Amino acid sequence: MKSTYIYKIVILLFFGLNCYSSSLNAQTYQISLLTCDPGDELYNAFGHSGLRVLDLETGNDLVFNWGTFDFGAPNFYGNFALGKLDYYLSFSTYQRFIYNYQLEQRAIREQILNLSPEQTAKMLSLLNENARPENIYYRYDFFYDNCATRIRDIVEATIGDQLVWQDPADLQEKTFRDLIDEYVYDMPWADLGIDLALGSVIDTQASEREKQFLPDYMEAAFARAEIVGDGPARALVTPSQPILDFPPVVVEQSIFNPYVLFWVVAFAAIIITFVGYKRKKLFIGFDMAFFIILGLMGFVIAFLWFITEHTATLYNWNILWAFPVHLALAYGLALKTPKPWVRKYLLFALILADIAVVFWILGWQSFHPSIVPLLLVIILRTNYLYYNLERIKFSQV
Repeated sequence: MKSTYIYKIVILLFFGLNCYSSSLNAQTYQISLLTCDPGDELYNAFGHSGLRVLDLETGNDLVFNWGTFDFGAPNFYGNFALGKLDYYLSFSTYQRFIYNYQLEQRAIREQILNLSPEQTAKMLSLLNENARPENIYYRYDFFYDNCATRIRDIVEATIGDQLVWQDPADLQEKTFRDLIDEYVYDMPWADLGIDLALGSVIDTQASEREKQFLPDYMEAAFARAEIVGDGPARALVTPSQPILDFPPVVVEQSIFNPYVLFWVVAFAAIIITFVGYKRKKLFIGFDMAFFIILGLMGFVIAFLWFITEHTATLYNWNILWAFPVHLALAYGLALKTPKPWVRKYLLFALILADIAVVFWILGWQSFHPSIVPLLLVIILRTNYLYYNLERIKFSQV
């Protein structure tokens, strides 16, 4: 590929052919962590990290960026859905990197690594190895292998056992889901989508090291870390310095959010059930539409759990209430005369919803709060139909 040759040329020109041969050359390089604030879109809502390498002698200034993917790659959307999307290491000049964030008005902070000449030489060698065309691609994992963790891993490989991570003074236990919620709380639809797609595996406690998948947390961890064993202990990085200083991005709120919408659906279900009870009707059209939507959601959840290679979508107990076979219930309710299995399935759907509530209470999986009214609708309508399906004259109004 043409791009691989470009990468090779850029690295050779930047570092020089023999820049790793001595620690003397390494002294001319300054390596620093760049931490970028979150943006107002889901793809940039968690911030970003880059590694800056500055040649103090020549002025060459390059940023290593492991957060790049190619929209034009063959079967991009299919690979993304299946969890087979490869990200790659890209490079840009420092000026261009800063310019892009200036346009988006997102703050950037810099922490210079306090590396010895030998450590600098080793990191440059590792970066050169990463920059080889055959090594730039990697299988992206949001929690365990992303633009931030790649930098953390190179720092650990460079310093080895001399790197000591320090826990914060106000240590707080948080699950992976808690950490995500901190960044998407103001994006209710994105927050709902994430909670629907990701399984109970992200409801485990994240260690301080694991929290570094988020750039902000990695920045804080770098600020606390120390290098020991090669002389007096020293901080891993210098104090953070602002490169671009903008206020945090504010996400505009909309009244059209899942909380409002789902409670509207719940109140509609209550009114339909009350009126149906008074008029001795079922108003089955509502239930057909409702369970079709839940069934389709269930198919997406099952696909992400059983078909894809995503590691964070496993053991997703949202499937208890958004169950794929609810599509069969919608079909059964559409029949002119309901079959005996329809009534039995209504009881089954009610039990599944109750189990989901139990899983939530016991902490086996944290569901998105906006689904509370949906659970109420399932419990209400399955109860009503179970006891009235054969007694009331069948109506598809």
